[in-house]
Amino acid sequence: MKLILKKILILLITILLFFFHFSFAFAAIGEPTDKPTLVSKAAILMDNKTGKILYEKNANEKMYPASTTKIMTAILTLENCNLNDVVTVSYDAIKSIPEGYSIAYLQPDEQLTVEQLLQLTLVISANDAANVLAEHVGGSIESFVSMMNTKVNELGLSNTHFTNSFGMHDENHYTTAQDLAMIMAYCMKNESFRKLAGSASCAIPATNKYGTRTHNSTNALIVPTSSNYYRYLTAGKTGYTSQAGDCFVSCSYKDDLELICVILGGTTVNGTSTRFSETRILYDYGYDNFSIKTLLNENDIVTHIEVPNGTNDSKSLDLLANKSISTLLGNSMSKGDIPFEISLNENIKAPIENGDILGSVSYVIDGIKYESNLIASHSVEESKLLLYVFEIGIVFLILIFICKICLSKKKRNF
Repeated sequence: MKLILKKILILLITILLFFFHFSFAFAAIGEPTDKPTLVSKAAILMDNKTGKILYEKNANEKMYPASTTKIMTAILTLENCNLNDVVTVSYDAIKSIPEGYSIAYLQPDEQLTVEQLLQLTLVISANDAANVLAEHVGGSIESFVSMMNTKVNELGLSNTHFTNSFGMHDENHYTTAQDLAMIMAYCMKNESFRKLAGSASCAIPATNKYGTRTHNSTNALIVPTSSNYYRYLTAGKTGYTSQAGDCFVSCSYKDDLELICVILGGTTVNGTSTRFSETRILYDYGYDNFSIKTLLNENDIVTHIEVPNGTNDSKSLDLLANKSISTLLGNSMSKGDIPFEISLNENIKAPIENGDILGSVSYVIDGIKYESNLIASHSVEESKLLLYVFEIGIVFLILIFICKICLSKKKRNF
């Protein structure tokens, strides 16, 4: 009976230690426990630099993307065309747009530049413009869709599949909030995409077939005159179908922190689409609770060593970080809460030059390793003491040898 009670006690202690460790690990991340509650069916908030997910709701559930599809259409166009290339609108490219889908009223044989078509695609979500670009880039819309899915595979996204260039509803045209965030992160590396997706309006001059087109963006958060305007938003793309609901993929920048937000399956609450209201909620949550913090500054003293064969006035050596390390942390965390590891080279000995790499310091946060080399703060000269001792010893031995020879000769003389 005592043995059984002892085993139960050990088991309980083990369980308590496990939960203590888990709680400590969770606290070390610095995430707040009070997270927003959203109406939209799926959402994600991600740090664009580290890929760290700050908030998620059904982030890996397959959803319909609607016109957020055009993000992929735009980046493939930018990667395969010049902005000033002239495109001629074909009848086939525009005739397949279903009634009720937004269009820019492109006309057969109308000529526009790639940049103008991208403006119409990203700013006002013109489905005809997206189709014209798809045909121009791929040779046919079918070939372009194949390019879209090839890019999906290249990005390592397993829950996304496209069947058209603009987001027309199709059971086999789907993605997830997390996959869309990854696509947006990829696109934001392209400066032309940043500029186009960050435009509050567009003005297309008259063409050979149509007059001037002037429009505000469907992205209300980027239009200064809109009641939904959000000053930190840098880029975004809206989407809507009755099956997909309100969708929005966007990027925001504040205090050196660039966040990506995806809202899928949104609806309208109190006259405002949740794709806008909940995007603002998530961005505010991100900026209120997380920030970029410097763990290590360049030339900070990380550790101190004594070089065993250095001279007395130089063997005491500080090791400095050769670069800064910054990362995203919860605002409740400080750099002192983050453990680090120092690794020194084997057999460190003089001579050492100022700036020589003698080891490294590293932090591992959320599975990501941040590392800086450790360099010598000054030169260390090799001590000659041992050499002097050795030389004196040799001289002493030589003297003894000479003395022995002399004594030996004296004995023979006697």
